[in-house]
Amino acid sequence: MTTNISMEVILCIVIAIAVLALLYAFNLFQAVRRENAGTKRMRALSSYIHEGAMAFLTREYRVVLIFGLIVIMLLAGLGFIPSLRGIDGVGINGAICFLFGTLFSGLAGFVGMQAATNANAKVAQAAREGGMPSALHVAFNGGSVLGISVVGFGLLGLASLFLIFTFVLGDPRQAVPVVAGYSLGCSFIALFARVGGGIYTKAADVGADLVGKVEAGIPEDDPRNPAVIADNVGDNVGDIAGMGSDLCESYVGAIVSSISLGLTVTLSGVDYSIQAAIFPFAVAGVGIIAAILAQLFVRMKRWEQPQKALNIATYVATGIVVVSGFVLSTMFFGDFKPFLCITTGLIVGILLGQIAEYYTSDSYPKVKEIASESQTGHATNIIAGFSTGMESTLLTVLVLVIGIVLSYMFFGMYGIGLGAVGMLSTCGITVSVDAYGPIADNAGGIAEMSHLDPHVREITDHLDSVGNTTAAIGKGFCIGSAAFTALAMIVAFANAASLESISLLQPGVLVAVLFGAMLPYFFTALTIRSVGKAANHMINEVRRQFKEDPGILEGTTKPDYAGCVDISTRAALKEMIVPGCIAIVSPIAVGILLGCQGLGGMLMGALVSAIMLAVFMANSGGAWDNAKKFIESGQFGGKGSDAHKAAVTGDTVGDPFKDTAGPAMDILIKLMSVISLMLAPVLVQMTPILNFLFQ
Repeated sequence: MTTNISMEVILCIVIAIAVLALLYAFNLFQAVRRENAGTKRMRALSSYIHEGAMAFLTREYRVVLIFGLIVIMLLAGLGFIPSLRGIDGVGINGAICFLFGTLFSGLAGFVGMQAATNANAKVAQAAREGGMPSALHVAFNGGSVLGISVVGFGLLGLASLFLIFTFVLGDPRQAVPVVAGYSLGCSFIALFARVGGGIYTKAADVGADLVGKVEAGIPEDDPRNPAVIADNVGDNVGDIAGMGSDLCESYVGAIVSSISLGLTVTLSGVDYSIQAAIFPFAVAGVGIIAAILAQLFVRMKRWEQPQKALNIATYVATGIVVVSGFVLSTMFFGDFKPFLCITTGLIVGILLGQIAEYYTSDSYPKVKEIASESQTGHATNIIAGFSTGMESTLLTVLVLVIGIVLSYMFFGMYGIGLGAVGMLSTCGITVSVDAYGPIADNAGGIAEMSHLDPHVREITDHLDSVGNTTAAIGKGFCIGSAAFTALAMIVAFANAASLESISLLQPGVLVAVLFGAMLPYFFTALTIRSVGKAANHMINEVRRQFKEDPGILEGTTKPDYAGCVDISTRAALKEMIVPGCIAIVSPIAVGILLGCQGLGGMLMGALVSAIMLAVFMANSGGAWDNAKKFIESGQFGGKGSDAHKAAVTGDTVGDPFKDTAGPAMDILIKLMSVISLMLAPVLVQMTPILNFLFQ
């Protein structure tokens, strides 16, 4: 396996696996399309959601296209500067890779959105005709289209480009900075998809809850609420397209960082750089096969307990990767240490999911405590939710630290990269499990608005409840993978910049660390404020419709759903631009001002700060959400009680925490890291403007 021919063969096999995965995803999509969509009203509601979601995605991609063209021209233009000519990662090749990264990541989100919005009414109809097993089958198929598309498109593009540029240039070391452009393209799409989608979904959700449930006293997903369609559209743009792009970016970034770190690997004096560069691709290919087999395992049986089915799917995929990882490790290196790193990453991912479930599921005491505190008012609900989220950082960080230390002990810095690859190797099944939740949520809304038998809503609510837990687990998974990936990317940046150490005793580095630690807080402030602004427009629109047309609440006239959808769309597209620009410009500005040493310090400060914020916000938001649902199940007075009103307030505060700002933290640190990796060869050639801080 030490020859270029063997390397090319392995990459070709990986590319073939990715193509087969996309064909499988297409087959699943066709299966979803063939399902019965139910009554005429169910089909009409589904079409409203589908049209709103696709309209938002189309308009979002138009905005992203403008910024993307600027980045492409910048990357291509750098290659014509005489002092930078010949530096890997800048020029036409880097621009081409960036273009493919944005294209494939965008395609994954687009395909996933098509499947999800096609599946929602069909899940409700399946629950109506075949009960829980049928509803789970359709919802899981819809989510699996996104899961397999994410890993299929991500791996297909990266492996193909690495094969092409390695073959043309003749040296993997030259190809790494170039294909980092592919990772940058994925990160670019993920940032705008997560931020824009998060602002959209939470503006609609907050507006629908505060005016509909609190002020008007009508149920959730009541067709009289003008914001209800916008809310259902938001479930797709935030938790389908946004989440899919997020994990696609993590998936690609983990492989890129591992390739970069692997090119320095030696064992017992033997150069294993070629094997180390290709090994992550092989593990990712096996992970795709494991995800498909796990999905087939779930589809072979009629499951009455959705949580059990989804857990088994995850464990099946994990088991296949563990066994295959041992075989691949001995094949590539004649050593089992890489296998230990892969296994460590898998275990850390599972543990982080369990920790997130403990703090956000009503099966455990933390959520019940928040629900109990809601009896004494809104303030005590908020206090309990804040403390729960902050407390959750302890166990999360301990698990991350242990995982990082073990990976380093097993195989050095390359081991940390492999830990990230291991954690994300089951991304196909993880995204599938996570994506089924928004589909079930939409199905419940359609069942409510179509006035189906209450038994149908009970089934979809149970699916949605499990989906909330899987979403919380998925967010924990995203956070953990982001920590591993960003750390590996920072080390890869240090290698590319020839940095042996970054000294905190240097004023320039210390200043950069403080600036980096501030960035996630400032970014969070912008995104949460954006949700508030957009929600305010939504609230005023819903109030206006209720005031000007009393027939809406009486059920005699139809609300203007399209007006609310348009408000969320315009607000999200407007508000996502500034946070996106900050994430892109910050590493460039710090690199020019403070050089590679300062940029490394900024990345470390941002990593530490962002991880804490992400864990806190994800788990606080999830706990508030499920505390509200726990009360709605009949506890502490049930719906309409003072405790329920307090819980709705907590859930409203938690919405932008868990679905907008929290997930954006993962992308922020990964995007800044991959930009830094690409900039490293350029910055090495430059003298920092504030160079006096290092003298």
